This record gives sequence, structure tokens and C-alpha cells, in this order.
Amino acid sequence: MTTLRIAGGRVLHPDVSVSESDVLVDGESGEILDVGEDVEAADETLNAEGCLVMPGLVNAHCHAAMTLLRGYADDKPLESWLREDVWPVEAELTGEDVRVGTELALVELIKAGTTAFADMYFEMPEVAEAVKEAGLRARLGHGVVGVGKEEDAARADHEESLAFAREYDGYADGRIRTVYAPHSLTTVDEDLLREYVPKAREAGVALHYHANETADEVAPIVEEHDERPLEYADDLGMLGDADFLAHGVHSDADEVALLAERGTAVVHCPASNMKLASGAAPIPAYREAGVTVALGTDGAASNNDLDLFDEMRDAAMLGKHAANDASAVPAEAVVEMATVGGADALGIDAGRIEPGRKADLAVVDFETAHLTPTHDAVSHLAYAARGSDVRHTVCDGDVLMRDGEVTVLDEAAVRARAQRHAEELVARAERE
Repeated sequence: MTTLRIAGGRVLHPDVSVSESDVLVDGESGEILDVGEDVEAADETLNAEGCLVMPGLVNAHCHAAMTLLRGYADDKPLESWLREDVWPVEAELTGEDVRVGTELALVELIKAGTTAFADMYFEMPEVAEAVKEAGLRARLGHGVVGVGKEEDAARADHEESLAFAREYDGYADGRIRTVYAPHSLTTVDEDLLREYVPKAREAGVALHYHANETADEVAPIVEEHDERPLEYADDLGMLGDADFLAHGVHSDADEVALLAERGTAVVHCPASNMKLASGAAPIPAYREAGVTVALGTDGAASNNDLDLFDEMRDAAMLGKHAANDASAVPAEAVVEMATVGGADALGIDAGRIEPGRKADLAVVDFETAHLTPTHDAVSHLAYAARGSDVRHTVCDGDVLMRDGEVTVLDEAAVRARAQRHAEELVARAERE
């Protein structure tokens, strides 16, 4: 057994208390062995002096390869942004584009202390290979979009999503789990959902999809089916206790209660929701009802970064503003969403620093001007820390970043490839 010791820092414990502690990790099983002041010596040591050791952040909803579209089409509402800008460019994506864009996302995630993410996109075998090589943890699904497709093409899309989910679940030594990923309740045909959701259930595959993101998504379902979107999803069998949906901005009290009853998690994406003017999700209501709430960045085309520290601050600020209540979404809540909530939503045995949990960790350097003085370390994580403050990132017991240097990918080479592919992708789309 090889061991890793994260030494000399303070640790964020599951009860949100902070104390001076070391963390001992089994490098072979990827699990935490011990937490405390008397941790035994190890084969390898990471210096955490002046730092806070926290659970690795979990980005529970993104479209990783959309890093190639960062800053491409800004300042538009969701519907026109998708139809006029994003979907036409995505039609030109190649497998190599997706691989390169995903690698860029992985560098960004690792540098900001994120150790796990959920991704719904295309060319997902390329994404899986990139994740395998980079050492992160992921929940991956091929996104199914039925808009503008003939039935045979739409059916093939569902088949591809299920085939990927079956083949890659447990890939990369178990670090990759999969989902069946219909894009949303308004972009996928009902008849095909009624056909393929049961197939996903039979295969034991969880669902991940967008729901109640905008008011314009809610109205057509209410008009056509005379019920709210999540009631409609429930009729389709799409609210299971391993499922997680993105956004949930426009959910009413009955839908909140339904999610709590079914055990379905919600991924809050505040920056994307604000940028696209989609609204503010009822986070206090979700939490009060007992719904698992995670945080996600959404894609870099609608955020425009993958820094979950930014997302924590946005979640707290937007929640307070929407509720007109400064205590509505406190610091402890958003830190929990970004760690415990994300791990629980994705079904990962992490998000808490305690023996037996997966050693997915971020070591945050507090010896900076903007984190001084430290009256409350948890407050700093929510309101003042930045992804660039992360000194070390550890996933499954492996060091992915040491002293700010990513060890698993060549950052300069990744950035150069991404710039070239992004320029060529946009040029192809604009010639069409």
C-alpha cells in the first residue's frame, strides 16, 4: 500500500467545523484512511501549511467541450442563443473537437479544485477517454435532442445514449458512471421518451436532463398536457431517486414537494441562469423540503467559466436577492451544495473528509490578501475564495495538481490545440 499525507493545514469537517488536521490517503484504494493531528507518516506528502483542505468540488451539470464556444455568442436569451448560435456551430463538431474542448475543460476544472463533474454532450467516448487519462471522476451521458430530426434519426440518438450508458458505466476503474440524457422535456418527443425511459430503467441507468429552466419551457407543457412539467416528467417515469435534473428555476410548490417525495436531485446553475435571464431557482424552498441541491456551472458558453467558487458566491447572492432575505442562502449552504450535494446527486462516495470516503480533495491556499483575515473559513470559501487559490487537487487518491501545476495534462499544449480547434470550428459553421 502506498500512502499520501496532506499535512500542516486545517481541514473542513463534515459538520462544517474547521480544525488543524492532517489527512492520510490510501493511494491504491483512493480512500481516506485517517483524519487528525496524529496521522502516521506516509510515502508521499503534500504541504498544506497555510491552507484549508476541503472536499473536492463537484460540478454537477456542465457541457465540458463547450469551452470551445466560450465568449462566442453572448448576451442573448436561451431560445435564440441555442437556435441561432449554439446548435448551428455544434452541428459542425467533430470527435476531435470534443476531445480537445473536453481536455481544456479538465485543465480548468482541476486548477479550480473540482474533482468530479457531470457532462451531457456529444461524442461521449472521446469525453470518457479524456476523463480516463486526466484522472477525474465523472457522470457522463450522450445528450439526446429531437428538435429538427426525422423519427429515425431521433430514435438513433436515443439508442446511442443508451448504448454509451451501458458500455461505459464503471469505465476508468469505476471513476466514470453514466446516465441516459434526454436534453429536456420540450426538445425530445414524448412517444420516444415513453419508449426509452423504461429501457433505461431496465438497464439500471439513471436520468439527467434539463427541466423548468425558463418560463418558455413551462408554458408549452402546461398548455399541451394540462399539468406542470415535473408532473409530466413523473408521468413519464423520469423522477427516480438516482436521477438529477438541471436548473429547476421555474418550479412551483407542488413540484418542489414532488421532487422531495421522489428523491430526485436538482442542480442549480446560478451564473448561467442570470446570464441568460432565465430566473432564480427557489433554492430555500428546495432545501426546506429536503430536496438534494447540487451546483453546476452549465457550459462555458453560458457562464463563461467552470470555476465552482464563483458559482458558490453567485448561488448565495442570487438566493438572497430573489428572497429579499440576507439569510436565505447562507455560506454553509452553498459550500454544502458544491461538495456534499454534488456528490450525493451524482452518486459518489465523496464530498466529506472522513475515513472510508473517496479521497477527492482540494487544498485552498489562504495566505493571500483577499482571504485575510480569516474570521470564518467557510465564509471565505463562499464569498472570497477563487479557483486560482487552489494549491493542490487530489482525486481518487492521485495528485492531479501540485503547487498550482497540473500533473496529468500539458496545459500549454491543451490551450494551443483548443484555440486552433475553436477558430476552425467557428469558421466552418459561418461558411454554412
